[in-house]
Amino acid sequence: MPNNACGIQFYSKNGYNKKVMFSQTARSCNPVVPDIEDNHRVLFKKPQLPALTNTYTVVDLHFHSRYSDGFNSIDAIAKRARKLGIGIAVTDHNAIGGAVEMANHKDVLSIPGIEITAREGAHILAYFYTLRDLVDFFEIEISPWLGKNVMTSCAMSMESIVSCARKYNGVVVFPHPYCAVYTGVCNPIFSKRRQESLLSMADGVEVINAANVHRWNLKSTVLGFNMNTGLTAGSDGHNLFQMGAAVTYAACEKDPAAFLDAVREKMTWTMGKEVGLIRKVTSNSMKIRTNLNNTSDLLGKNMRYSYAVIHSGSRKVRESVQEKLESRRTRKLQRKPDSV
Repeated sequence: MPNNACGIQFYSKNGYNKKVMFSQTARSCNPVVPDIEDNHRVLFKKPQLPALTNTYTVVDLHFHSRYSDGFNSIDAIAKRARKLGIGIAVTDHNAIGGAVEMANHKDVLSIPGIEITAREGAHILAYFYTLRDLVDFFEIEISPWLGKNVMTSCAMSMESIVSCARKYNGVVVFPHPYCAVYTGVCNPIFSKRRQESLLSMADGVEVINAANVHRWNLKSTVLGFNMNTGLTAGSDGHNLFQMGAAVTYAACEKDPAAFLDAVREKMTWTMGKEVGLIRKVTSNSMKIRTNLNNTSDLLGKNMRYSYAVIHSGSRKVRESVQEKLESRRTRKLQRKPDSV
């Protein structure tokens, strides 16, 4: 089977093997790997791409193009990914034109994907083993429920979107689960029980989002470890200068199926650092043009989110009381002697 520059063998049905992750061979020939312990699946540091790409398959799993609210063309994105030596997932909001065009650049590893805005306003990243699966998923399941503007919420619930993705061999990841607004799954709009139900449906969570703030990424990381799920990272870039700021990597062949297997099997590593404030402002200002035609949808979601934040405290108290009552009832039943 094919080896990489360090002589690590990759093998399995999709070219991926757990046993070679962080092998002694990799440690001895890569200056980055000795600094990484086997259980350090999340590293908050600037990715050292030349050293990483020498041993691993490295992918920025969250990037946007002009097909939604990104600034750059697909040709420019492909050129930048080629220069960095990494793979890319063009995950435009509610659109797949960028991912389809990206697949034409055969010399760049591209993971077919999309970022969908659910009816509730939260985002879902869905990746697919083949471009055909992505296209069928979008055209059959998602497109009929989209609004007039690419950034408008889809008229489908979070649960429905995840269920539909499963029909097409999709890998579902919740991006920026903790963030400043309602676009992450861990927000007050969802009750604790619904959050737990949704998270149990996913294959992974995005633990490093370079466009997010550090404290929210830390909370996302804790969530990922507590769930014992797949971990991913991405720049959430809307401009070329953001690409590669956060990456996901694995000991697998440079192949979409092999890489998605690694995500599903919880055998990915993540490395990244949040971009600076000035670059965040620059990136966000570029997104304004896309959202100008989406004012009414944004206003409605912000109102619902504000209402949820205001009432989240009382809801948490009610949920806590209910949990205590249920726990007390359970203990009483356990102490009650069996009837003769």
